[in-house]
Amino acid sequence: MNSFFARRYVITGIFIVISLVLLARLFYMQIIDDRYFLYAKNNVVHTVIKYPARGIILDRNGKILVDNQPVYDIMVTPKLVKQFDTLEFCKLIGIDMPTFYKHFQKAYKYSPSRKSIFEGQLSPLIYASLQERMSEFPGFEVVLRSVRTYPDSIAAQFLGYIGEVNDARIKKSNGYYHLGDYVGISGVESSYEPELRGQRGVEQQLVDSRGTVKGRFANGAFDTAAVAGERLKSSLDSRIQKLGEQLMNNKVGSIVAIEPSTGEILCFVSSPTYNPNLMVGRDRGNNIAKLYQNPYIPFLIRTIQARYPPGSSFKPLSALIAMQEGVITPQTTYFCPGYYIAGNRRIQCYHGERHGLVNLTSAVAESCNGFFDMVFEKLINRAGPRNTDTSFTAWRNNVAKFGLGSKLNVDLPGEGSGYLPKASFYDRLYHKGGWRSSTVISLGIGQGELLATPLQLANIEATIANHGFFYKPHLIKAIGDKEVIKPEFTVKNYVGVDAQYFEPVIDGMQRVVEQGTAAGSRIPGIVMCGKTGTADVSHGKPNSVFVAFAPRENPKIAIAVVVENSGQGATWAAPIASFIVEKYLRDSITSRPSGIEPGYYMNSNLLPEIITKTPPVKKAATDTAKKPAEADTSKRVKQRSAQNHQNKTPLMKQTAALFKRKELAYE
Repeated sequence: MNSFFARRYVITGIFIVISLVLLARLFYMQIIDDRYFLYAKNNVVHTVIKYPARGIILDRNGKILVDNQPVYDIMVTPKLVKQFDTLEFCKLIGIDMPTFYKHFQKAYKYSPSRKSIFEGQLSPLIYASLQERMSEFPGFEVVLRSVRTYPDSIAAQFLGYIGEVNDARIKKSNGYYHLGDYVGISGVESSYEPELRGQRGVEQQLVDSRGTVKGRFANGAFDTAAVAGERLKSSLDSRIQKLGEQLMNNKVGSIVAIEPSTGEILCFVSSPTYNPNLMVGRDRGNNIAKLYQNPYIPFLIRTIQARYPPGSSFKPLSALIAMQEGVITPQTTYFCPGYYIAGNRRIQCYHGERHGLVNLTSAVAESCNGFFDMVFEKLINRAGPRNTDTSFTAWRNNVAKFGLGSKLNVDLPGEGSGYLPKASFYDRLYHKGGWRSSTVISLGIGQGELLATPLQLANIEATIANHGFFYKPHLIKAIGDKEVIKPEFTVKNYVGVDAQYFEPVIDGMQRVVEQGTAAGSRIPGIVMCGKTGTADVSHGKPNSVFVAFAPRENPKIAIAVVVENSGQGATWAAPIASFIVEKYLRDSITSRPSGIEPGYYMNSNLLPEIITKTPPVKKAATDTAKKPAEADTSKRVKQRSAQNHQNKTPLMKQTAALFKRKELAYE
């Protein structure tokens, strides 16, 4: 009996131990190690994400600006990868072994058991040679995607570009985006990302242990179709956009044109620009690196980010505010001896020109600094010198109504606000009560601390064309099949100036083009009203500025052109604007009495020279007891650092400041 009970306990103990071992193994396989789960799942059902095509982008006339083309991404699940001929794999997809290991380590770091992108944007030709051999490379698969293509290679800064989503965007998306997904990085691609990206689809495939597809799971009952992104119809006119980019070739500056009756942006040129097709394909990274190294900063969207002194283009706005405030009338006169005395300062008209007796209209036409200095002092001094702060603040508030000093909230990311100084700025600079109208007199003619973006300058012209109101500028006029835009773009924004005061100002602007400073840019048969500006800057020649609208009756286009460091507004900006205006209104460019023609401006190179100075580098002192190779390297590092600092041009220094402040100031 005793031996029987002893054997029973032994046998029971063996069964208990075996059961515990099996349970422990089962726990390890199902809970601790997910490798078997992955194998089992992939032997039965394989989930394939179907990526939709992004919505195409059209110009206002239905011409395609952005389309899609198919590419293929190789995805990898690191834990499913087995031994294979890596060298042959690299040859098939066109990479080397160090790149293979780099990409694999990145994928493994992201997740050993989740698939992520290994190599992106393979061409259909490469995919054709690869697809029949994919079974030789376990753990890898190919996913069809689409990337952007740009038929006309224009409007790069407006359209923006797409790229792989980063970790921060993935976290912010609450699980929508995954590593390797594409997302809008800049421009319209970014601001309208939800509309453009569409909706992903899912396909459940039955596969065997070798990864061979055997069919669709449950006959596709659990599949969902991908939905393409919405089509966007932009307000751009590709005809004048292309012409504008050609006219601004080898120049630094911007062109913005707006339809006054809607606020739709017709032309959006930031120069230098770049071919947006460079942002697509497997060389994208190298192309971006080269563009970032370009000292003329092609990624800067000058239309909404660069800040320029408006110069004389600001004078019509000064006149409107002064009339509304009752300090002048259209009949107010001023005798110009070629200069203006403000306090102990003597301010010359351009080149000391003597305009004689001028009224408001002729002062605009002849761009008389003295008249508008007088107007500004009347505005600032009307409550007495002790109340300069109060009068200045009232002036500033009136200017701000025209959209200066704040963002216009255009439908693009990264818009700048320009700069409209407050009284507190001068209180800090000169101490409270220590400054007068003569201290800030340059603001009256659009100089000093006043800075505006080209979009703001064009918007002011749209406001004048509308006799006192503007619609917020925008770049997208329809989403999908419906003519739907954001409600805020349909609201009239009044600037607080009565309509009656615009006519004498517009009379002067018409005379600017017909017989004044911009007479050389007159368009036969079209009444264009404009204002030249020669805006002084702290480095180089003045900026050439011209603002205008046309025709005078029922205006169809308002425009602002800035060509950096190129001299007088009449010399460069005005002719460029006139070509754009005529092209838009007539779809052609006729010969001008002045003899100017587009080819000259297209072929002229006005790029500021990038000057690098290499100072002599002193030899680093070495210890005679040391070998030359053992000399103190810290001194050489400091010398190289100092040399690199000296080699920075003003433009390159501005680049550094741009990425620090996200906007660029031109003072």
